[in-house]
Order: sequence, then structure tokens, then C-alpha cells
Amino acid sequence: MLTRRHFIQTTTALFSATVASPLFADTWPTEAQKAEWDAQVTPPAFDPATSNPWGLHPRFLPQRVVAKTGLVPGDIHVDAVARYLYHIEEGGTAMRYGVAIARGNLYEPGVYTIKRKVRWPHWTPTQSMIERDPENARWADGMEPGPQNALGSRALYLYVGDRDTYLRIHGTPYPRSIGGRASSGCVRMVMAHINELYPNVEIGSTAHLYSAEDSVTARS
Repeated sequence: MLTRRHFIQTTTALFSATVASPLFADTWPTEAQKAEWDAQVTPPAFDPATSNPWGLHPRFLPQRVVAKTGLVPGDIHVDAVARYLYHIEEGGTAMRYGVAIARGNLYEPGVYTIKRKVRWPHWTPTQSMIERDPENARWADGMEPGPQNALGSRALYLYVGDRDTYLRIHGTPYPRSIGGRASSGCVRMVMAHINELYPNVEIGSTAHLYSAEDSVTARS
């Protein structure tokens, strides 16, 4: 069983911390439109470590921390208890971000490969999502990209082998959900935060999603 103990410690030493399918539409936003949306979801004079118009607990703001020896640079680790995502860097550090995870038993711990990443993606609810929330039926043919899209500004697509799991690490139009259990399976991030993370994540990287029940609560 994957647990937080495998990869996170303490902040002073080492952190040893919406199910959706893509719609392959014929129309996509222009680069100018994407840039405009990026500006809309990025606070003025944005400083990742201090900007907080969303009213998040300060611990959920991005922070560089010391990484445990032996972790693979480029990999992502999600601590389901502390609600942290760690992106391992070269040189023994990691960037830590606050996240929201799935409600109830919809969260799926495991080891995944990031095989696709999209800037301003489309979103289509799965049939199971529509059954759980019939209001999603209005998006059965897909939701166009934009700041109100359920996947937000960026999406990292999680696979097992060649199988798309329909799990994503993605932005959210509901930043106040960060720190909670809110999605239908995916890992949510503040859009301005995943925009910072996105260019640093390479296709083929591994994402470790640790168990919410077996993780060890982070110490501050």
C-alpha cells in the first residue's frame, strides 16, 4: 500500500506529503484567447508564495521544500491526507502545492503515467458522473474550454499502461475547494498554480497518488 511515509518527512528536513474524458472537438481557442484566459485566472502581480485572493489556508500556497533522497526528479506525489501535491526537482528539492481530492470512495490511489497534457482543455462528463449528478447531462456533448470549464486552465492526463484512466490533475474554477474532498475522482489545483507547474511536467512522468486512509498526516 502506498503511504505518505514512503516519501515525506518534515518541512525542516524532507517531505519524507472531476473524473473527465477529453472532447476532441474541431474548434480550439487561439493562442491569443488562451493568453487572455491565463491573465483572467492569474492575480495581478502574482507571487505564487504570497498571492491569495482565493482565501486559502496559507499552507496551501506553493512552497519549495527539501525532497527526500532518492526520489525521481520530475515525478509527482500526492498526499491525500495533507492535501499536498509535490513535484520533485533536480538538486534535492520539490515544489509543494495545495490540492483537493475526490469525494468519498471516488479517490483512486495508485501509480500512474502522465501521457497527455493540455492547455485549456475541453471536458466531457462520463456516464457515471451524469448518473451521480444529472445536471451534468447538459454537458454530455462536451464543455468548451474557458475559465468556467471543469478542468480549468490545464490538465495532466493519468494512464495505466496505454489505458486512459479518466483521472486528471487539473485546474478548477472552484479554488475554495482546495484542501477538501470535492471532485469526482481527479486532483484539483488552483488554476494559477497549475499554470506554474504545467511547463515543468514532462510527458512520461510518474504520478503517485497515496491512500487517504493510510497516509501519515503532515507535520508543520
